This record gives sequence, structure tokens and C-alpha cells, in this order.
Amino acid sequence: MTAPTLPRPAAAKRPKPLQGDLHGGSRLRALDALRLIAALMVALYHYGGRDGDVSRAWGASPRHEFPTLSGAFAYGCLGVEIFFVISGFVICMSGWGRPLRSFFASRAARLYPAYWAAILLVTVVFALPWVTYKTVSFSDTLVNLTMLQQPVGAQRVLGVCWTLWAELRFYALFALFVVLPGATRRRVVMFCAVWTLATVVTTASHVEFLRVVVMPEYSSYFIGGMGLYLIHRFGHDLLHWGIVAVSFLVGQHYAVAGLWHPPNPHYFSYRSPYVIVAVLALGYAAVAAVALRKVSRLNWRRLTVAGALTYPFYLVHEHLGWVVIGALHRGLGLPSYATLGLTLALMLGLAWLLHRCVERRLTPLLRRSLDPGAARR
Repeated sequence: MTAPTLPRPAAAKRPKPLQGDLHGGSRLRALDALRLIAALMVALYHYGGRDGDVSRAWGASPRHEFPTLSGAFAYGCLGVEIFFVISGFVICMSGWGRPLRSFFASRAARLYPAYWAAILLVTVVFALPWVTYKTVSFSDTLVNLTMLQQPVGAQRVLGVCWTLWAELRFYALFALFVVLPGATRRRVVMFCAVWTLATVVTTASHVEFLRVVVMPEYSSYFIGGMGLYLIHRFGHDLLHWGIVAVSFLVGQHYAVAGLWHPPNPHYFSYRSPYVIVAVLALGYAAVAAVALRKVSRLNWRRLTVAGALTYPFYLVHEHLGWVVIGALHRGLGLPSYATLGLTLALMLGLAWLLHRCVERRLTPLLRRSLDPGAARR
């Protein structure tokens, strides 16, 4: 007698890949738009939301140039934290199912060509006799080519490259604990949990080595991005949302602690803790909207251009922006807001040139050189 055939349990439903999802053969173009928005936030902070070298370019403090908006521009620095959330999402997505060598090759090919070009550009422009800004020593410039200038104690050619040092450490941790053994949902969840625990332990222990490796000031944002990608890939789950919620709650603490100062007219960096939390929450919400596929109608092909411009724009906008601001505002006498808008436009134009002339040519070449077997896989 034949045993009765029992019905097979229904397979758990997983989200259907959307156009623009990496698994659907395309990309999430809404993330490209978010990247550019975050970069523009940082640029507004550097041009009008802080004092320092940019004051020499304007000839006065940005508070006097933008008396109405300088306070709002000061919150643009939070674009960096939003960058890190996006990076957690994107690296988890792009590293899934990749061998270690392919992951390393893709990251190096993505970061270095435009970075080397930006180092060269800033060094050459700052060497011009009529430019009042000066770059770092020849030896430190050579160290900057490695992107390891901060840990070895060399001066930075690009002020913004401190964020790349944080990105490199995230890539190393993700490669070691997720990519190398093979990315799975369980492994990413464990990585997020252990990294969160290490974050609070590092803060409490005050051990410098742990601080450098774990980077507690920024780890929560990468973790939040990875949690949002788990939601995007596997759907709603209390554990996934828990990762995102804890990362936000811990991350906002570090953001407020690093940016808030008591009310004092001497602190141009004064920002409201409530606004800091609100801006960070909006950043999380924007990435969550992508993760939940709520912005699929924004999957326009032209947004890919925004993503392509973001990285080279981010690299060159600060230092070269000082030179342009000085030439337009003090040299040609253009009004402050006209100078601001034109400087942003010129930096975006330069970013487009770097993408077309440098990244589109060197990135594929470097990737193939670092991972010759990629084409055969």
C-alpha cells in the first residue's frame, strides 16, 4: 500500500525584485538621488554653514553672507551620516553573493580613480601663485594617494576624505565577517548585533584600538543601512526593524553629542538637538522608503547621472569651491547667493567631467586588473 502524499508546506514569500533592484538586473535609482541630496547638504555646510577657510574665500564669515540661511546650512553636515546609512544599504546589496576578490576589486575601482584625480587637481590648483590656499607637503601628498593618511598621521589633501577612512573600515569589517564566509540573512543579523554591542562597549572602555576599529561614532549608521537592506530583501520582520530602530536611537546620541553646543554666541556650530534628530530621522525615512519600494515611480534613468556625479562632486567641492567662491565673490563682485549657486553648478560640471574622463575609463580597467576572472564568472 502506498503511503499518502502529504502536501508540501508553502514556501515563504519573498519580495519580488523590483525594477531598479540589484537582483532585478538594474539599480535603485532613488538611492542615487539621495546620494546627491546628501552631497549637496554637505556642500551647503562647507560653503555657508561654518567658519574657517571658507571665510577667507568670502572675505567674511558666512553668517554675514547668509544671515537668514547660515543657521540652516549648519545642519548640512548631517549629510555625512545619511551617506553612511546609504552606504550600509548599498554595500550589503552589492556584496551579497560576491567572492571576496570581486568585492575588493569593485570597491577599489569605485573609490580610487576619481580620488586620485581629485588629489591631483587640488594639489595643482593650490600650487598656483595667485591662490592663497596651500596644499600639504610633497611627502604627505604621496601618502594621501593610499587613502591611509589619517591612520599614519599625515595631513589631508582633501578635507572630506576623513569619511573615506570610515568607509574603508566598514568595507574591511563587512568583507571579513560577511563576504568572506558568504552573505546570509543570519550572518548579516549577527554582524549587526555584534557590531552594535562592540560600539557601546568601546565607548564605555575608552580603548583607543577598539575605537579605531569599531568607530562607535559612525557604526550605527552603517548598521541601520544594513538593517534596511534586510527589510528590502527579505521583507518585514521584527528583527530587521529592531536593527534599524536600535541603530537610529544609538546613532542620534552620537550625532547630538558631536554637533550640539550650549547656546553661546561664540559657537557658530550651535545646532538644536531637536533639529539634529529630525534631520537624521528624515534621512533614515528616505532610505526606508527605498527599502520598502515606496518610491518606485522615481526610478528614472536620469537619476543614474545624479549617482554618477555624487562621488566626484563630494571629493572636489570643498577645496576647489573655496577658490571659485573667492574668484566670483571677491574677484568679480557677484552677490553671495549668485556666487553660491554658480559655485555649486561649476562643481557639478567638474564632477561630470571627472566621471566622463576619469571614472568611465579607469574604473572598468582597474576592476578587470584586480579581478581578471570576473568576466569568466
